[in-house]
Amino acid sequence: MTNRTVRLRRLRRVTPAQDGRPAPRAARGKRGATPKVVALGGGMGLSASLAALRRITGDLTAVVTVADDGGSSGRLREELGVLPPGDLRKALAALCGDDDWGQTWSRVIQHRFQSKGDLHEHAVGNLLIVALWEQLGDHVQALDLVGKLLGAHGRVLPMSAVPLELQALVRGHDPERPDDVDTVRGQATVALTPGEVQSVHLVPHDPPAVPEAVAAVRDADWVVLGPGSWFSSVIPHLLVPELLDALVETKARRILSLNLAPQPGETEGFSPQRHLEVLARHAPKLALDVVLADQAAVPDLPSLADAAKRFGATVELAPVARPDGAPKHDPELLAAAYDRIFRMHGRIGPWR
Repeated sequence: MTNRTVRLRRLRRVTPAQDGRPAPRAARGKRGATPKVVALGGGMGLSASLAALRRITGDLTAVVTVADDGGSSGRLREELGVLPPGDLRKALAALCGDDDWGQTWSRVIQHRFQSKGDLHEHAVGNLLIVALWEQLGDHVQALDLVGKLLGAHGRVLPMSAVPLELQALVRGHDPERPDDVDTVRGQATVALTPGEVQSVHLVPHDPPAVPEAVAAVRDADWVVLGPGSWFSSVIPHLLVPELLDALVETKARRILSLNLAPQPGETEGFSPQRHLEVLARHAPKLALDVVLADQAAVPDLPSLADAAKRFGATVELAPVARPDGAPKHDPELLAAAYDRIFRMHGRIGPWR
């Protein structure tokens, strides 16, 4: 048995279920059946989760934040008034298969032009997605068509059909006024603030959710939130009223996947339990079943377990980081952790 195989199998339950009984082991159900899984987030964190989940389920939906205002996405958003396509593109790329077709298309849609003109740094996939939006006039239909072209192992949906602006209350955004709290506007600015983010909200304040995204959450067996930029990719889903209602009311089990390290700017100095505390402030009615973390990233396990218990959740520790020491998730290790959690914690009804 290789060291990697050992790491894939290591997963330790560290807290009992809320009622004191161990969680039931899932029955295997019908041959070939797989769980319906919905993953929420944005950017590279969601991509890591999708790259893992597509290995263990054939029924996967990504619900992606649409508040990005930087880079190619920001330019297209400003010039054409469209949803920012960048995080949607990254999710589609993560769902591409490992065969030649999938890997070729993954590279193509991620390719960025290098020039001295207006195309500089535009991503091919962004242009393709926006072109189909203009041709079809339907965000969901266009993304489904791109997914079909790529042979994507899952579906990608925006969380809202209107472009959103992320705003944050930040203490010390101006280093010369470290005690002042200012409103910082724009996802790109929030992500890089040198100050301490206190809270975030969206403009408009009550954005409409994409109906297909709401339906997917309500019909799921498992909902996965995170990893990713906490204030700009994870929490925004909880600020869309219809989507939050679906997350609160769904019969699916809910797993929160924590980051491997604090993010410079947004969560500098945050402990794992601090991530849960700010999540609770933004969505006090949200319940969770499992909090997944890498053991090496949890210096104070009792405090994390206590924070998870407030959500009704248990903590699962698993080696999910890349073996090279980089603070990035390894798709195979993360897939093994998700698969084990799905089996250990049972399910609501048979996989469909």
